[in-house]
Amino acid sequence: MSAPKFRWEWNVNTVAVLVGFAAGFVAWGYTLAEIQAGRSLNSLNIEKLENRIVSLETNARRLDNHELRINGVEKQSSDASVALRAVEASINSLASDMRLTREILERLEKAQGVRPVN
Repeated sequence: MSAPKFRWEWNVNTVAVLVGFAAGFVAWGYTLAEIQAGRSLNSLNIEKLENRIVSLETNARRLDNHELRINGVEKQSSDASVALRAVEASINSLASDMRLTREILERLEKAQGVRPVN
């Protein structure tokens, strides 16, 4: 019995499997490249968002500071208003006291016969 001779033949199934492996490797490489590009894009977007958040937090702190200042100014304004009312009441009281004093002086001058100067 003689040994069979080796024949170099391409079977359709062999060609299909080899083409499938090659296409799989190409698809795997493309997918890996897309994933890496997506990750780098996402990291840039995350960095931009972090910068925006930091600036928004800074603005929020600034607004809180303004709110505290406005509250302080409102309290000072209210206190000044109360103080002005007290001064107004004192001035009104002094004005009435001066009227009374003037009337008393006029009576005394009238009783003494001195003519008032205008």
